[in-house]
Amino acid sequence: MLYDPTEHRIRSFVTRAGRLSIAQARALEELGPKFLVDYAKAPLDFEQAFGRRAPVILEIGFGMGDTTSHIAKGMPEKDFIGVEVHTPGVGSLLKQIGEQDLTNLRLIQHDAVEVLNQMIPAGSLAGVHVFFPDPWHKARHNKRRLLQPPFVKLLAERLAPGGYLHCATDWEDYAVQMLDVLGAEPLLQNTAEGYAPQPAYRPLTKFENRGIKLGHGVWDLVFTKK
Repeated sequence: MLYDPTEHRIRSFVTRAGRLSIAQARALEELGPKFLVDYAKAPLDFEQAFGRRAPVILEIGFGMGDTTSHIAKGMPEKDFIGVEVHTPGVGSLLKQIGEQDLTNLRLIQHDAVEVLNQMIPAGSLAGVHVFFPDPWHKARHNKRRLLQPPFVKLLAERLAPGGYLHCATDWEDYAVQMLDVLGAEPLLQNTAEGYAPQPAYRPLTKFENRGIKLGHGVWDLVFTKK
């Protein structure tokens, strides 16, 4: 069960079964017990989960995990928790964890809102990454977008003072909405006058690179907690 059916709210994702490759299924079976953290309605002990004390960065909706593994490999001094609901993506990132011998990644296959509410203590995160969330581009579906004021407030509350929230999108109207919503959250302050330069740690995805060549824009936003 990916969410509590007694909790009624608009979902920002659609659960898709997807098809697991043989390698993804093997990674789930062999590496899942070590790197997958079960959802629980109790605060997660980061030090126990990783076996050390280090700054923790949460990524919401890591897709197939290529960006996540790249960033985790480049920042071995930090620990990363990836949250994703889709099983093939979880299997894909587990496969990369095994191939790259990454020890600073843990995954939770569950709804991010519930993970934040139940498992992530207030003021505990060094950073949050939300890269290319579903734009729900039809106007009647905009209410399903993840980055709405209540969710941004929840993210801000989970950040430690000085912690950062880094969002990126390739949909301009979503970028405008993100800038408005993040700018209106009193716990956050923008690190730029508007949109931020792409931080060096975030790699270009194949999809993103293709879009740029076609003239599509990409917008990064980096806010810090006051």
